[in-house]
Amino acid sequence: MEDLQQHCAIKEGKLALPYQYFAGRVGSKFIISLRDKKQILGVKCKKCNKVYVPPRQTCERDFELLTDNWVELGDTGEVTNFTVVRKAEKHHPRPAPFVLGLIKLDGADTPMAHIIDAAPDKVQIGMKVKAVFAKQTTNTILDIECFQPV
Repeated sequence: MEDLQQHCAIKEGKLALPYQYFAGRVGSKFIISLRDKKQILGVKCKKCNKVYVPPRQTCERDFELLTDNWVELGDTGEVTNFTVVRKAEKHHPRPAPFVLGLIKLDGADTPMAHIIDAAPDKVQIGMKVKAVFAKQTTNTILDIECFQPV
């Protein structure tokens, strides 16, 4: 161990790792639908009938290709879980504290993570919420600005 420490340099500090995410064909259709039509799309497996939101290319159960079976979902759903983000980071979409929840849209079988625009002490599992679409589009999931309690 001592020999290893003689040959190592340690520099304390922070490292920024900026990146870009490529949504692919399936994710791009989802984002374009949010941006242009204010419409939330999912994909449905023809074999097991599971509806995925956000959409994905293959079913996790059956490995069936899902890209040709799009379904339109409503803009309401239910909070299945949540956390309160209390530490501010410059890359966050909102100043802390804010609520990040898992929301299962009506008609979907999988929840999606998104911001819940409510006081942290007012959010509950099972709470009904509705999507609020952004006035200014960003070509990201933030074209849904947030979900608000119904």
